[in-house]
Amino acid sequence: MDKPKKTLVIGVIGADVHAVGIQILNYAFTEAGFNVINLGVMVSQEEYIEAAIESNADAIVVSSLYGHGELDCRGLREKCDEAGLTDILLYVGGNIVVGKQPFEEVEKRFHEMGFNRVFGPGTAPETTIAALKEDLLGEKP
Repeated sequence: MDKPKKTLVIGVIGADVHAVGIQILNYAFTEAGFNVINLGVMVSQEEYIEAAIESNADAIVVSSLYGHGELDCRGLREKCDEAGLTDILLYVGGNIVVGKQPFEEVEKRFHEMGFNRVFGPGTAPETTIAALKEDLLGEKP
C-alpha cells in the first residue's frame, strides 16, 4: 500500500509578486510526489498558517525574491507554535535578504528565527526536494 503523500504549503511571502519561481516549485514538488497547496504570491504569515492547519500540512515552504524575506518571515515560527503547528517544517528560499550578504550569516539568522532549512538564490528545486525527502520521509540523498 502506498504511503500517503506529504503535504506542502508553498507561496511567495509579503508584498512580493514574483510568480514564475513559485510555479516552477509547484510543478517540481508535485512531480516529486508531494501534495502541494500553492497559495501564489503576496501571502501573509496568517495565510500560510491557515492553509497548513486546513490541509494538515507537513511543511511550509516560503519563497521570496524581492529581498525582504527576512522582515516578512520574522515571527513565523512563533505564530506556527501558537497555532499548534509546533512540529511543522519551515523552509525558506530565494533572494531572502537585501544586498549581498554572506550566505552563512543569512542562514544562521533564519535558523535562529526557527526555520529548519534555508536556501539561497538560484537553488535548484532538486536540492529542496532532496531536503524535503530527507526531513519528511527519512530518505538519505
